[in-house]
Amino acid sequence: MPKISNKPSIKPKSEYAIRTVRNALRMLEVFHEETEMGVSDLARRLDLHKNNAFRLLATLELAGYIQQTPKTELYHLGPKCLELGHAFARSHALIDQARPILEELAATVGETIHLGMQSGTEVVHLDGVLPDQLVLTGLRTGKRMPAHCTALGKVLVAGLDFDLSEQRVERLTPATLVDPAKLADELRAVALNGYATDLEEYAVGLRCVAAPVRDLSARIVAGISMSGPGFRMSEEMLHGDGAHAVVQAARDLSQKLGSPI
Repeated sequence: MPKISNKPSIKPKSEYAIRTVRNALRMLEVFHEETEMGVSDLARRLDLHKNNAFRLLATLELAGYIQQTPKTELYHLGPKCLELGHAFARSHALIDQARPILEELAATVGETIHLGMQSGTEVVHLDGVLPDQLVLTGLRTGKRMPAHCTALGKVLVAGLDFDLSEQRVERLTPATLVDPAKLADELRAVALNGYATDLEEYAVGLRCVAAPVRDLSARIVAGISMSGPGFRMSEEMLHGDGAHAVVQAARDLSQKLGSPI
């Protein structure tokens, strides 16, 4: 007689996912890039029937996560999304501990400073501080950007077991690295040097340098970056004083998080 195991079956979490909920979340994520959209465009973007898209919008609108502009009949994010963002910031100790360090770094170097963390093959900007400059790069708080062509992204994925040959790597500027072998070499150099640079790889005229932030277990949990216009941030400056300042700020935050290194 076969034995009956009392152990619960272990299934991948994807088997428990509810398709309607996933589609609702996908719909909200569309507004990372679009300010307003109509129901037909949303349906096409998400490959949904128009009636299904409308039902999702109606449900999200009733809950306050989506609003419709009566004059244009276009949809945009509602106040509940902002409330969730503030709740995330309040519950995320990393942001509170990082804020004074970001402010001090911005005042010292006179360039835009960001704190970011990894989300798959992208980097999410959690917080940012603007310097007292007339010409500067804007804040990207809340924005997602590809990891392969940003300094923040590179320090977050460097050393991880990423098969870059299977990733969708897009060329955004003539300087963007898209060859998997060259990109792998770049990430190995980042892991060795302890910082990464973006020499107009994401946008022409924009240059950045970033360093990793580690937690109690020495695991990379975030990154700090400095970004500015190319005419002010030479390659020599990025690899010299710029890298030194950002690496020191990342170390200061790592120490606050209890990192042993």
